[in-house]
Amino acid sequence: MKILITGGAGYIGSHTLIELSNAGYKFVVFDNLSNSSKKSIKRVEKIIKTPIFFEEGDVRDKKALNKVFKKYKIDSVIHFAGLKSVGESVQNPLEYYDNNIVGTLKLLEVMKKNNCKKLVFSSSATVYNEVDAQNYTPLKENFPTGVTTNPYGRTKYFIEEILKDLYLSDPKFKIAILRYFNPVGAHESGTIGEDPNGIPNNLMPYISQTAVGKREFLSVFGGDYPTHDGTGVRDYIHVVDLADAHVKALNYLNSKNKQTTNPLIVNIGTGVGYSVIDMIKAFEKVSGKKVPYKIVQRRLGDISTCYSDSSYAKEVLNWESKKTIDDMCADSWKWQNNNPNGYTKKK
Repeated sequence: MKILITGGAGYIGSHTLIELSNAGYKFVVFDNLSNSSKKSIKRVEKIIKTPIFFEEGDVRDKKALNKVFKKYKIDSVIHFAGLKSVGESVQNPLEYYDNNIVGTLKLLEVMKKNNCKKLVFSSSATVYNEVDAQNYTPLKENFPTGVTTNPYGRTKYFIEEILKDLYLSDPKFKIAILRYFNPVGAHESGTIGEDPNGIPNNLMPYISQTAVGKREFLSVFGGDYPTHDGTGVRDYIHVVDLADAHVKALNYLNSKNKQTTNPLIVNIGTGVGYSVIDMIKAFEKVSGKKVPYKIVQRRLGDISTCYSDSSYAKEVLNWESKKTIDDMCADSWKWQNNNPNGYTKKK
């Protein structure tokens, strides 16, 4: 029996393959390569020293999905596949609703048809209500959700609601929803990492691209927030710790204990907030490179502080983050320095 990893060639997916392999799990990667590279799969194969079953396809294609379920006897699914840029989702909402929500519905239909009822879903802290995030940090899993500022966050919220309804209709489903905070870092080998198409969505690629000379300076949005240095504070989580959370979630679904709550909803963060300036300073320390920056106007909709309460993940999954801010920056720098153009060209 194998696990289907949708979007497994992407940033978080590729790192999760390594952790799954280390834990002895067998898997198949299903990815349309719209925002990822098959080179990441090749590099993971070198790290785990095992060939990976890879099928190119789109989760909205039920015929292709059905073939994969039949061919590999899929037992459970980790669902990463989806578009993930907040800014782009505001420009192209229909594309995001189609890709993320319709894609998930098709996947669930095929899972049900093939009697596959274990799912780990890649959700996001963007599902939390913006006002509550501002006033009630650290965020707990039972805080209000749904009042999000962008279509990307809404797709994650709607999918969470769909999964709750699915469970009510069929309690044989075992579902874990992981709400990520801000994934950063790369594998310690420096051979796989974040390789965004075009404009990055996250802070770390901007910092590392500035350090490597691809950008003249880093724009820091807002320097007058009520934080210790005036810049926005967020919960950054090392991608390898995040990948490990998926293994722990799968272990939980596979355990003989009956789920006390379904779907299981868990924050995946460090529980610590770092400011933009904190991240820049840590990066400069580990890389020995200067990261020039300019404070510019705040972005619409940004809040000053947002970080997780991650104690529930420790309680139910026996998971907690292990890697430090220095680890996050050092591994990001190693990846960027070894691969200044991502997967497109080896240095």
